[in-house]
Amino acid sequence: MLNIALTGNAASGKSAVAGFWAGAGVPVVSADELARQAVEPGSGGLNAVRELFGPDVITTDGTLDRAALGAVIFADEAKRERLEAIVHPIIWTLKDEWLTERRVEGHPLVVSEIPLLFETGSEGDFDQIVFVDAAQVERRRRLIEDRGMSEDGAVRMMAAQRDPGSKRDRSDHVIMNDGTLADLEASANRVLKALRTIAGGGTMRLDLHLHTAGSWDCLSDPEKVLERALAQGLDRIAITDHNKLHVALRMAKAYPDRIVPGEEVKTAEGVDVIGLYLTEEIPKGTPAVETIERIRAQGGVPYLPHPFAGGKGGGGRLAEDLAPLCDVVEVFNARLHSERPQRLANELAERHGKLKGAGSDAHTIGELGTTFVEVPGHPNTPAGLLAALRQAQVTGKSSSHFVHLASTWAKVRKKLPGAPTG
Repeated sequence: MLNIALTGNAASGKSAVAGFWAGAGVPVVSADELARQAVEPGSGGLNAVRELFGPDVITTDGTLDRAALGAVIFADEAKRERLEAIVHPIIWTLKDEWLTERRVEGHPLVVSEIPLLFETGSEGDFDQIVFVDAAQVERRRRLIEDRGMSEDGAVRMMAAQRDPGSKRDRSDHVIMNDGTLADLEASANRVLKALRTIAGGGTMRLDLHLHTAGSWDCLSDPEKVLERALAQGLDRIAITDHNKLHVALRMAKAYPDRIVPGEEVKTAEGVDVIGLYLTEEIPKGTPAVETIERIRAQGGVPYLPHPFAGGKGGGGRLAEDLAPLCDVVEVFNARLHSERPQRLANELAERHGKLKGAGSDAHTIGELGTTFVEVPGHPNTPAGLLAALRQAQVTGKSSSHFVHLASTWAKVRKKLPGAPTG
């Protein structure tokens, strides 16, 4: 896991960069937020601060009066150092706990936003350092005009931090913030792309909805499905057989980085709901809302496929009810041959602020590769997928109408002796 430090002097724009990266699916932790946790009411950190600085830095409701404390420490360097001696060890403990959790989740890259990285001598704890900078006169203006600080307070705050020139020299990447917010975002995205390359994340192509011989209307051998998918440039596929999970679980165990185990459940209402990252099969005929609840209870991802398809999607009659309950809405399904249901699904996802997915819905090997979502490289976990889908680029091409004949034949073949079951 590539461990990145994001730093910058006061009013440089580092928090804006952190926000851009968090929006791009990167786990970001803020030292300021950890500092707030370190002195929460009733904590040992707050008790130590009260003992050192007296009751004047505590509000009537028992919380830390940050303005009062700031006035003290920025006027007295010795007191600032004594405060840091209390708070910084707690912050680093909390940060280490956060990093451990992200590492367990399998994230390839994480970011810690730390204003006083160099002042605390912590730069050696990170693999890469990103420094956000802006002209001194501009930073002073932001502190006074945007944050409402006095000129004297702004000068003291800036003086408490080391010279930005030495920090630039000691950083791996420098982002200058002397233009517009759009300029800053573009620069932040360029650096993030470079960091992801270093982390080995790259991009991936996913098919989030397809079938194997585990489905009652499909004859495709699971191993050959995966072989064909890889040959077509797909990096990971979700096996979502109708009302069955056994094939997906077996394939996920054999190919843990290539397979997302899922199930397409025919609900009591007659519409389909997909669960990704399932561990237990959900019975056919389970009510739709309960199906989604069962998916979440397993730690899975509720995915709403083809919500405006006739029959299996109910023609959209439950779309507005189910979309808010799901994490992902399928905005392109290669087995739908009309533009209208795809457009309505895309509008549904945008209306409810949902992530966008896509799938070939393949029931034959030849359909693979027609449709996929391209996303940043990520661990094969629910959290990893959801984070990656924030940057999904959907590519879709409808399959031939003749693929439905293959499904019809599969239904007949499954009723004959010796039919494949996956």
